[in-house]
Amino acid sequence: MTSTAQSRLLNLLGVELPVIQAPMAGSTTPEMVVAVAEAGGLGSLASAQYNEAGLRAALDTVRAGTRRPINLNFFAHANPADDPARQAAWLARLSGYYAEAGLDPDMPKTPSGRAPFDATSAAVVEDYRPEIVSFHFGLPAPELFERVKRTGARVIASATTVAEARWLAGRGVDAVIAMGAEAGGHRGSFLTDRMSEQVGTFALVPQIVDAVSVPVIAAGGISDRRGVEAAFALGAAAVQVGTAYLFTPEAGISPIYRKALGMGERPTAITNLFTGRPARGIVNRAMAELGPLSELAPPFPTAGTALGPLRAAAEAAGRDDFTLLWAGQAFPLARAMSSAALTRRLAGLDE
Repeated sequence: MTSTAQSRLLNLLGVELPVIQAPMAGSTTPEMVVAVAEAGGLGSLASAQYNEAGLRAALDTVRAGTRRPINLNFFAHANPADDPARQAAWLARLSGYYAEAGLDPDMPKTPSGRAPFDATSAAVVEDYRPEIVSFHFGLPAPELFERVKRTGARVIASATTVAEARWLAGRGVDAVIAMGAEAGGHRGSFLTDRMSEQVGTFALVPQIVDAVSVPVIAAGGISDRRGVEAAFALGAAAVQVGTAYLFTPEAGISPIYRKALGMGERPTAITNLFTGRPARGIVNRAMAELGPLSELAPPFPTAGTALGPLRAAAEAAGRDDFTLLWAGQAFPLARAMSSAALTRRLAGLDE
């Protein structure tokens, strides 16, 4: 039975099913977005993994595969100022691992990074006019936000606290994603950095439902229909699911990542080691020995630069010691199937 809140959100987004595939930078593919959209859910393309040309090419692929509503997701962070001293301290902390791998700490490294929403991003939105635009880490500058709104796109954004949800609703978003602490990947936090105070999905959702007038989307700890039903019982109008889609053939992940996801006994933890910003992933050697949270890790998105050679060396040997393995706490509940089948199953179809 569809609730009033669900009907409102479905009409707002223009989709058939109250299931949103989470945008996962580095893992989401255009093929996944198309499959979810064609199944009746909302497919989400993670734009932060692309430069402008790459994003336009990915959107061309998506639009060639579906004319149904899609979500284009952006990060709303600001890139940090250069801090050579902090980078040097981080590299010094990793020097023992470089020695173990037979690598020179001063070797050339590929800079890590994620693109924030800017005027170029706004131009892409204006050209392609996705039906929904979502933001992580808050919202962009007001003038950029207004450019998005003028395209007619519905805007949704992540909140990890009630205060963040109120902040977003007060600035004109059309729906709020209540992102509980169980969720995999980067925390959407922007008003707080106190990870020890983060609230679980099933405590957060009803608090946000009571606090804002816009529809609320539950995210975190949802990998099967039971989680969906629990979220709906607490007032959520839809669910956003990420980790379960990593088990689909459309996910663009490495064999090492896929192997780790298949080892359900491994715990997850929130870490800042791999990017400089708190994110939940499967615990590996780096997290166990360096953190998982370290004050030495440089700010987002630069921390991964020094880890890059270590990751490459470990992966060449078949190990995930320094690989970011984003996953939510409910990842052991996920099962391999296509993105379309998962979308329908989460919606209570094709049981």
